[in-house]
Amino acid sequence: MRVVSLHFYPIKGVRAVNPDGVRVAPRGLDGDRRWLVVDRTGMFHTQRSRSGLATITAVPTVARGLRLSAPGVDDLLIDPPMGHERMDVTVWDTTVSAAVADAKAHAWVSAVLGDDVLLVHMDAQTERLKRGIWTVEPLPVTFADAYPVLIATTGSLAALNAEIVARGGAAVPMARFRPNIVIECDDPWREDYWKALRIGGIEVDLVKPCDRCIVTTKDQMTGESMGKEPLDSLVRLRMSADPRVKGVLFGWNSVPRAIGRVAVGDRVEVLAERPEGFPLARA
Repeated sequence: MRVVSLHFYPIKGVRAVNPDGVRVAPRGLDGDRRWLVVDRTGMFHTQRSRSGLATITAVPTVARGLRLSAPGVDDLLIDPPMGHERMDVTVWDTTVSAAVADAKAHAWVSAVLGDDVLLVHMDAQTERLKRGIWTVEPLPVTFADAYPVLIATTGSLAALNAEIVARGGAAVPMARFRPNIVIECDDPWREDYWKALRIGGIEVDLVKPCDRCIVTTKDQMTGESMGKEPLDSLVRLRMSADPRVKGVLFGWNSVPRAIGRVAVGDRVEVLAERPEGFPLARA
């Protein structure tokens, strides 16, 4: 097995950046979800509430800022905020202090989304910890939903698409699932049986399958809703039978053990297995 692609999302909810190689730290891929769009109260936005985020491309700059682009507007270069202005922002069940970007950044993102929003940054002063039943210690995370790294496999996508096509639907691309690391593996759903992997220069623990939401039904270039797939097929194939995980599953949430580097083409080795797999409801 090898790494077939890598992806990170500089602003939560925007288009992917697809590097050939990237440094991975305990809280995830460098540059992944370090920026966040919030409303005036500090509540976070994703494609669930603002589909237009899918039209935004955010490319990191050498100065650790971003170049923002979107259809119909001029590009904007922004620098990382200095941290003098801060606000409390909320992502799901955690509230942290984030650095507030400048007025030009707010205006640009607001114009693209058609709503009054702000852009904030996770700087060195921002610490977000994920506490839960799936890990012993609180996890350092960025503005990702809950875990540092999301892993998916080509074999599982192929199996899902076979089900969709067999019922008259159109195959969906991997981009719909917004993974960080995609592994070339011919055995569908084999990741249910992996407990730990070595991927290039990193080791990761697979701690929890990823329950999926309506974002998987959106075109990742336009934000347009594309119908009920892949959720309808996942209901038949991948409904969780574990009461701690609600809904349908695709991909695994993972935790890096240390700092390292991973690149496209890197070999993937199974370090530990989960012989019982993960419980699924019968269709």
